[in-house]
Amino acid sequence: MPEGHTVHRLARRHQKIFRGQHVAVSSPQGRFIDGADAINGRVFDRATAWGKHLFHHYAGGRIVHVHLGLYGKFTEFAVDAGVPEPVGQVRMRIVGTDKGADLRGPTACEVVDESEVSEILARLGPDPLRKDADPSAAWERISKSRRVIGALLMDQKVIAGIGNVYRNELLYRHRLNPHRPGTRMREGEFQEAWTDLVELMKVGVRRGRIITLRPEDDHGMPSYAPRRPRTYVYRRAGDPCRICGTTIRTEVMEGRNLFWCPSCQS
Repeated sequence: MPEGHTVHRLARRHQKIFRGQHVAVSSPQGRFIDGADAINGRVFDRATAWGKHLFHHYAGGRIVHVHLGLYGKFTEFAVDAGVPEPVGQVRMRIVGTDKGADLRGPTACEVVDESEVSEILARLGPDPLRKDADPSAAWERISKSRRVIGALLMDQKVIAGIGNVYRNELLYRHRLNPHRPGTRMREGEFQEAWTDLVELMKVGVRRGRIITLRPEDDHGMPSYAPRRPRTYVYRRAGDPCRICGTTIRTEVMEGRNLFWCPSCQS
């Protein structure tokens, strides 16, 4: 599932290529026909993101809410040589002056109004990539919860935008045991982790990749997959810890794979 930095990159990109244009919106797949008809031909005003939720704002107050889920993806195409035929199950197609974008496989693609956006945002925790983020709201939830930190960080009601890679890597970088209850986390630990998370996700927005490994800890051990950044623990189960050499462990925590070093994160 795309993490928050990916959605923020999409918002910036879509704002760049569509803002101020009367765009053509359609649903080649047929599952978004009514929504597409409601915004087709309107001016694309701006794009915003909160956590893993993307919002396209159109003139007149219409808003398209997109949640990519596990399989959703946008692809771009140029229109200088004509608009290409859609390939695959395209839920929503946006065509501007020079560029177009196809959306396939999202969990949500719907036209909403401001009140419905407010309802969505009310269910989410602060987004580290937003300037208006209030980390105290996340700390209040964590400090009062007996759920373990490894689960809390994946809860979008606590912090919006964190996915499995950031969860695992952030816990390692701060030597936090993922099985520790939130009630046992110290406020200073949370503040340090939040500050670090903000910077890590900003790097993700700039570079389009999740980069978590500090240069001094990069000892050349390969990545978990070709063309992927090297990590501390994510998808390294059975490999030695980059710092202490202890074997990285894994388990399933609330449906997602957790990775940690039992020595560094004891």
